[in-house]
Parts: sequence; C-alpha cells; structure tokens
Amino acid sequence: MERSLRAGRLATFTFFGLNGFVMGMWIVHIPSVEHRAGIGHAVLGWLLLLLGGGAFVGMQLVGRLTDRFGARRVVPVSGALCSLAVTLPGLATDGWTLGAALLVLGFGNGCLDVSMNTHAVQVERGYGRPVMSAFHAVFSIGGVFAALVGARTLSLGWSAAATLAATSLFGLVISAFAAPALLPPASARAANPAAARGAAPRTPPRIWALAALAMMLMLCEGVANDWSVLDLREVLDAPPATAAFAYGAFSTAMTVGRLLTDRVAARIGPVAVLRYGASLAALGLTAVVLSPWIPLALCGWAVFGAGLSGCIPQLFSAAGHADQDAAGANVSRVAGLGYLGMLAGPTVIGPLTHLVPLNLTFLLPVAFCAVAAGTARLLEPREVTAAGSAYVHPRPEAGAVPRHGLEGDADGR
Repeated sequence: MERSLRAGRLATFTFFGLNGFVMGMWIVHIPSVEHRAGIGHAVLGWLLLLLGGGAFVGMQLVGRLTDRFGARRVVPVSGALCSLAVTLPGLATDGWTLGAALLVLGFGNGCLDVSMNTHAVQVERGYGRPVMSAFHAVFSIGGVFAALVGARTLSLGWSAAATLAATSLFGLVISAFAAPALLPPASARAANPAAARGAAPRTPPRIWALAALAMMLMLCEGVANDWSVLDLREVLDAPPATAAFAYGAFSTAMTVGRLLTDRVAARIGPVAVLRYGASLAALGLTAVVLSPWIPLALCGWAVFGAGLSGCIPQLFSAAGHADQDAAGANVSRVAGLGYLGMLAGPTVIGPLTHLVPLNLTFLLPVAFCAVAAGTARLLEPREVTAAGSAYVHPRPEAGAVPRHGLEGDADGR
C-alpha cells in the first residue's frame, strides 16, 4: 500500500507538471500562431474565449466520467487528448481553423484539469493529510519549464508547428509512462460503472458555495495575470523591464506559497489557510491600490500571490472530499466556475477603467478576498459517503498517516 500510494502521488505530480508544460508551450507560441493565422489581437481575444468554453465543457463532462470509470482510466486518456490537441494551433492557417483548434485544446485541458485533481483528492485521502497544494505548485513549475524550453526552441528558429508537435509527442510518452502508477478506484461507483448509470446525484448547495468562492478567487488570480504589469506601467510610470517584475513577483510568491501550504494546512487546518490567506491577499492588493512607490507595489503583488497561493487548492480538496462517490462531479463544479472567474478578470476590470483609475478597480478583487476570508468555515463540514463513513479534511491529529506507514514531510520524503 505504501509503495503504490507513493507511486500514485508521483504520477499525479507528473500529470500536473505535464498539464502546466503543455499549456505553457501553447502560451509561449501565441505570437507565432497569431502571425501564421493572419489575425489581429482583437480576433485572438475572441478566439481565446473558445479555449475557455472548451475547457468548461470538458470539465463538466469528465467529472461524471471520472466518477463512473475512475481517475486511473480517465487521467491518461485526458493527458493524451490534451497533448494531441496542443499540436492543432500550430497547424492553423486562419481564424476559423485556429478557433476550432483552441476549442479542442480547451476541451482537452479541461478534461485533464478535473480528472487529475480528482485523482489528487484520492491520493490525499490515502495520505490522510494535506498534499493538494504541492500538486498545484508543480503545475506552475511545468509552466516555467515551458517558458525556458519555448524560448530556446524559438531562438533556434523552430516553427510553432514543429515545437508543438514535439510537445505533443512528449506528452503522449509521459502519459503512457505515468498511467500504470495511478491508483485504482476507491469509489464504489467507479469500481462498478454499471452501478453508476442511474440518475446523477444532485449537487449539494455547499459545493455551489465553494464553486462561487473559487470563481471569486480565480478572478483575483486572473486580475494579477492580466493587469499587474499594466498597473505599474500606467499608474506608477515604471519602465517596461521593471513593470514585468510585478507579474514575476506574484507568480513566484504563488509557486513558493503552494510548495509550503501543505505543511501549513497540516498544522492549522484548511479553514485557517483560506481565512488568513485570503486576508493576506486582500492586504497585499490594498497596498498595490494605495502605493505611490514602485517597490511597495511590487511587494504588494508578491504578498497578494502568497496569500492566494493556498486558497484554491483548499477549495478543490474540500469539494473532492465532500462525497467520495461524486468527487469528480464536485471538483468539476468548483474548477469550472473557477475557470470562468479567471476568464472574467479582463472582462470585469476593463470596463471599470472607463469609470475609475486602474488601481482603484482592484478594490473589487480586494472585496472578493474579504468575502472568501469571511466565509472560510465552508471548508469545515465532513463528508458522509453512501457507505456511511466520514472523512475530515486532513489534519495532523487525524492519525491517518501512520495507518499507512507513510512517514515523512509534506513532500513525501
């Protein structure tokens, strides 16, 4: 059991890293793909909505499939689909073909996102302590590697089509290599798909509440992704090179925070992580709003990233643990609305800039962080499965780790 659980955790890290790498390679090549398709920025902006729409549809579909067949079957197929789909944008020759390619890529990304998070919940259940945040950190690290690899291939003159095709092949190999280590289904429904063909269970109100929090917090994350650099450029008149550090400070703090959050959650619990993390994020972004100095604004973006870092993994984990037999569907609700929130960031902030200065529009995400902090107790309720067993979100006093003989720190060492 110990060896298989450790192997399952390593496989989960692999798929999270692969997802970050594949999507990062697409992002690195957006300018090249845009040029090949012969479209402008405005058209690209609309086409990117198809990427988000495909992801949302994939998330909702694969959640049910994961509950029915088990993450062990669905994750490798999703990984292969996402890997194959990343080739398509590099082959697009006009706006129509690029739109179709992005729709398929978004669908594959959504399928992999929900299925691997559902498997991550299963791994966390086996460990009996928080391990979710580290998976999300590895996703970010995969994006960093994509930036490095993409920069290198672009400097060598590789075309987007060739690089994305190589990325696809790499993803297929990795998916096949990591698949055997995934854990067998723990859910009775997944272990017996025929029993799951009845009416789908109704999503509990608490799951929708968690999904609403995910939408607000991921909108906050989207604001940092899309507006942090522009904030320093327009509001504080920072040089372009200096302004770029705003997003760098945010993303670095986010990644480091996620690597550390599991240890923190094991000590103080997920409710405290969400409450204090969202409060810290609100404090950091308030500093950005009020700062007349570039260094203080950079610190504010870093604090904002550190505060947000552990919040979303706690929501995903709580949704997955709420009902073992519907973990995939519940994660799909939270991930789907969260993804829509991230896409809504530019849409919401942009029009507000016609009414108030850019930095003052950030008071909206500050308010969202305050709401998340004030409603953090949503993470408290226990799961009650059809079998009648209860699960408490992992804490050190739960004593589940020694039950499997899994000693070591939050990184599994």
